[in-house]
Amino acid sequence: MSCQLLPVLLLLLLRASCPWGHEQGPRSPSEEPPEEEIPKEDGILVLSRHTLGLALREHPALLVEFYAPWCGHCQALAPEYSKAAAVLAAESSVVMLAKVDGPAQPELAEEFGVTEYPTLKFFRDGNRTHPEEYTGPREAEGIAEWLRRRVGPSAMRLEDEAAAQALIDGRDLVVIGFFQDLHDEDVATFLALAQDALDMTFGLTDRPQLFQQFGLTKDTVVLFKKFDEGRADFPVDEELGLDLGDLSRFLVTHSMRLVTEFNSQTSAKIFAARILNHLLLFVNQTLAAHRELLVGFGEAAPHFRGQVLFVVVDVAADNEHVLQYFGLKAEAAPTLRLVNLETTKKYAPVDGGPVTTASITAFCHAVLNGQVKPYLLSQEVPPDWDQRPVKTLVGKNFEQVAFDETKNVFVKFYAPWCTHCKEMAPAWEALAEKYQDHEDVIIAELDATANELDAFAVHGFPTLKYFPAGPGRKVIEYKSTRDLGTFSKFLDNGGVLPTEEPLEEPAAPFPEPPANSTMGSKEEL
Repeated sequence: MSCQLLPVLLLLLLRASCPWGHEQGPRSPSEEPPEEEIPKEDGILVLSRHTLGLALREHPALLVEFYAPWCGHCQALAPEYSKAAAVLAAESSVVMLAKVDGPAQPELAEEFGVTEYPTLKFFRDGNRTHPEEYTGPREAEGIAEWLRRRVGPSAMRLEDEAAAQALIDGRDLVVIGFFQDLHDEDVATFLALAQDALDMTFGLTDRPQLFQQFGLTKDTVVLFKKFDEGRADFPVDEELGLDLGDLSRFLVTHSMRLVTEFNSQTSAKIFAARILNHLLLFVNQTLAAHRELLVGFGEAAPHFRGQVLFVVVDVAADNEHVLQYFGLKAEAAPTLRLVNLETTKKYAPVDGGPVTTASITAFCHAVLNGQVKPYLLSQEVPPDWDQRPVKTLVGKNFEQVAFDETKNVFVKFYAPWCTHCKEMAPAWEALAEKYQDHEDVIIAELDATANELDAFAVHGFPTLKYFPAGPGRKVIEYKSTRDLGTFSKFLDNGGVLPTEEPLEEPAAPFPEPPANSTMGSKEEL
């Protein structure tokens, strides 16, 4: 080898073995890519399958929203979610908010069982396998408070009378648990309830002087409120302990005012009260004579606490949808109606006399004892109800048409505001046109918000039911795809579909929640 080549070869070997002074070659496929920096939008982490693990490692408390860009409920939640993130950031909270585009990240949607949007899950301490389902409100402060009660104490420890009184004076609804032993399992039950009862403030104490100050001798949960009787006590059963369900029902019942006025701020709480019977007094609050009736209404209410929720509806306010639900006009006020939310049955006083404490009490007792028959709403039968391919049914002609033993009747129960009903309308019209020459087939529709049936209640929209010809008043509910082909196959097979047909499509709930309700709404996939 030439002596002149030797220095060159040595230099090449040194450069090949030296870890510095030259450009790195391409990374082998087996090497891990560097961790991505997680992008943010409006203070919210935007996660993908590549970055969720990193987010869980970096944030011990992580709330993740699975959303879809087309989802209307997600779009409504977005500004509140961003506000909640800002509120928590200003408090230097350990909680971080994040979001995942479900359709764009199908692996994550499948991993966490996401079947509807929005779905929110809360991850603690990096635990990827057992997140907690978010069940809180959909407005910023409610989201923040739900999270605060999970990363911090859900109840304030009270050491003296001054602290207890300050807590009671500072809020409309305060719940204090008086426990002689704060290590008792009843305290864990109390704190678990406090995590989710966001409309109340919670405290707890084991101090004997506080037991004495509030006249207690044994473990008791006390609700303090700035209305009605001011205080309600729930003694802890010495043998059975504190039952979460019983305490929850007690707090819900006694946190409601004896008389609640229906409006956009109170509607969600009224429907969440878990009291099935609601007595509604319809009045025009611009009239002095109507306002005077509220005194007698309030005097009757205490006798039915926990059984009947007393509600005032002002017909002069924006409550037309309530009047419509009961089939009333504003001119009917003052008047009473009672509804059972479980059965949706409605009741009206038989005599129609004056509204007094005595008449209200008698009406409630009569309904609760089964002495009053419910009334059913019905529109008048249109003169041309059978002139179009889709026949128009109302309460007054439903029985005659649907249970005609010579006809196969397919009925769509709809609501005028229902999006799913509007989407399927063309297919329903096409079905009616296709079968209009079949004398034994009737395709019909009924507005279930204006007409009620004794045979069954309609709880979702659209609801499709098939009434085959023949005796026995048989009813078959249709639960498959809403298109002309599948409808036709169903009719041609006598109300039966092959087992491989797709599952039912989503239906809108009934009655429709108020537009500004904070109740959780979701859109199914």
